[in-house]
Amino acid sequence: MTHKLLACFGVGMIAVGLAGCARVAPSTEERRPFFQPEYQRETHGRKTLFDRIVELDPGGLEVKVAPDYQRNAPLRVAVLPFTDRGNANFVVDKIPLTFRNQRERALWAWTDAQRLRRAMVAYLSEREFEVINPIGIDAVLKSHGITDEADLQKVDPRTLGRWLGADAVVYGEVLNYEAYYLALVAAWQVSMRGRMVSTANGEALVSFDGSRYSVNLLPALTVEDIAINSAESLLQLRDVVLARSEEEVCREIVLRVPVSEKSRLEIAREALERDSEAEESDVHHEPEQPNNHGAPARGGKLLAHDPSP
Repeated sequence: MTHKLLACFGVGMIAVGLAGCARVAPSTEERRPFFQPEYQRETHGRKTLFDRIVELDPGGLEVKVAPDYQRNAPLRVAVLPFTDRGNANFVVDKIPLTFRNQRERALWAWTDAQRLRRAMVAYLSEREFEVINPIGIDAVLKSHGITDEADLQKVDPRTLGRWLGADAVVYGEVLNYEAYYLALVAAWQVSMRGRMVSTANGEALVSFDGSRYSVNLLPALTVEDIAINSAESLLQLRDVVLARSEEEVCREIVLRVPVSEKSRLEIAREALERDSEAEESDVHHEPEQPNNHGAPARGGKLLAHDPSP
């Protein structure tokens, strides 16, 4: 009897699942308009205290915003090359497991910093910012002989704004990029700090400092379970888990930057102006159409053919 009940329950759950995956019939499908207000636009993806407790994340973030940010909110933003403050080795429990030479450390420091820089670019691009492509930024900096952090710090933000055509520049530093492992517990820690600086007056519009932990805890009671879970927790140190930690710390920072309605309106206004200019250009540059004898016609009208030699 019990087996029959379980079988019926299983069939029922499969049927419900299939029904949930079924498409809505075209005749009953709702017509849903675009451009509606979004729910949780400024909080979706932002960790709460409950999330941090559940995920065993002891990290924290501090984002300070200038009082006049809304008045001076930037539109075009350039994310400058980040720097890495770590020792550029693979570190577990504060113990380096690799012993790279100077060239290898330089390459790994650049790699780690670039990963966080790209994540910052990605999340800023989702907002009301026109983010300048880092490839172009790097090309301009190299053309001016900027090859490291010391060179970059010597350049005034207002000068960088003229070089890059940016309203603000973002500086960033990678503070921690480390792994932790203790039998049943494994974790990644990614921490960074930086600031967004106006290129109009050199004022810091936003400053940020903080870290995020990606923790995996596998409790066990017996010796066999401890051995199995200890081996399984090593999977937490995969590269894809590290990538999620990089993205999370940048996402949390960007979510704490206030939304600028002024910038949103400016982006919409510029787009409408470009559209209007394109329409006017189309009106004044109608394509010429050939007539029956291959001669072009102006204004879309066919020209009469002159049979005379």
